[in-house]
Amino acid sequence: MMYNVPQFIDVEDKIAGPLTWRQLGWIIGAFMVSFIIWSSVGGALAFVLIVPVILLAVALAFYQPNGQPMIGFLVNGFFFLIHPKVVVWDRPTGTSTFAKGPQRKPSLHEAPKVLSGEEISRIAGMVDRR
Repeated sequence: MMYNVPQFIDVEDKIAGPLTWRQLGWIIGAFMVSFIIWSSVGGALAFVLIVPVILLAVALAFYQPNGQPMIGFLVNGFFFLIHPKVVVWDRPTGTSTFAKGPQRKPSLHEAPKVLSGEEISRIAGMVDRR
């Protein structure tokens, strides 16, 4: 029996024309905040305060830097600003996994090592056990 596989599952549903729920929420929220500012302040000062609110809402609703929503971009930027940016590397003390002393560099003219059947099966057994 054949079943249809859903496609475009990462695309949000359009609810009001070309707007999704999230976009519609940001726009309605911006207009509500703008109305509150206009009714409380009024005049030219309200216009100066409303323009950044509308621009921020439009950016949050429609702009997606690097394919991620703007709100996630702003949250990541905020956490980048508040977290420390100093990385200190502390060399481990004790035994090292690296060989001590001068290391031999392989020559370009060396013949490659040929493995016998026993060695290959032994290595395959070690890999299978892990």
